[in-house]
Amino acid sequence: MIPGEFDYYSPRTLQEAVGLLEQHGYDAKIIAGGQSLIPAMRFRLALPEVLIDINTIEGLEYIREDDGHLLIGALTRESDLEESALVQGKYHLLADAARVIADPVVRNRATVGGNLAHADPANDHPAVMLAYNAELIALGPNGTRAIAIDDFFVDLFENSLADNEILTEIRIPTPGPGSGGAYYKVERKVGDYAISATAVQLTMSGNTCTAARIGLTNVSAVPMRATAAEQALIGKQITDEVLEAAGQAAAAACDPSPDLRGSVAYKRDLTRVVTKRAIRQAIERAQGG
Repeated sequence: MIPGEFDYYSPRTLQEAVGLLEQHGYDAKIIAGGQSLIPAMRFRLALPEVLIDINTIEGLEYIREDDGHLLIGALTRESDLEESALVQGKYHLLADAARVIADPVVRNRATVGGNLAHADPANDHPAVMLAYNAELIALGPNGTRAIAIDDFFVDLFENSLADNEILTEIRIPTPGPGSGGAYYKVERKVGDYAISATAVQLTMSGNTCTAARIGLTNVSAVPMRATAAEQALIGKQITDEVLEAAGQAAAAACDPSPDLRGSVAYKRDLTRVVTKRAIRQAIERAQGG
């Protein structure tokens, strides 16, 4: 199909882009990689009157560490995460997810910021950033503000950015000693959305879990944390029974919809399984495996 008519702008600075958002408000959409927005426009599921292309704005593509955080520019391509020695060597949860986002063609164009701003619970980054307890930086006419990831996703395809704000940076706390993370995803075929996936970031002291955050992919209407599963781990020595309790808690908390990928019962039980597997992998990495 053919998209509806729209005006197109290509600002050179963030301030210019924010000004265009202020001018056009709700009728405007930011386009970065376009891997979600363009298909929605083709099928007329999205009908923006104004497109603001931020790809010509310099300084929004980077991956670096600073002051105890991994900083990722919002225009950083997914393929850059795959190729980053820093990510692959130190941020294992993020590295796991980077390998299974869509396919290589999409990853060469799609952006980390766009993946998050789209607020699709079927996307992989929301669960990953929830597990990392990331912080998102937004720029608006009144300057920058930090948004806790737990406050960012407010509804299906809706985030807490104001109409005149642009997501500019993602900040992930650097994992401390005894930390490990993993992302485990089950999909029908390469490039498909997950049937279910789990992101885990935890800290171990010996065989005892001292901290944990768990995010779930594509089993709820809004990107979600499995807080009951986290509590099933924290303060516990890890045994098969504790792992099963965490998996059961994640399955009970999620709210999947039946579709061609499976029934509600199947998706719940798959969530139990992938949660246990992700926890096991995260523990192995935390303990030096």
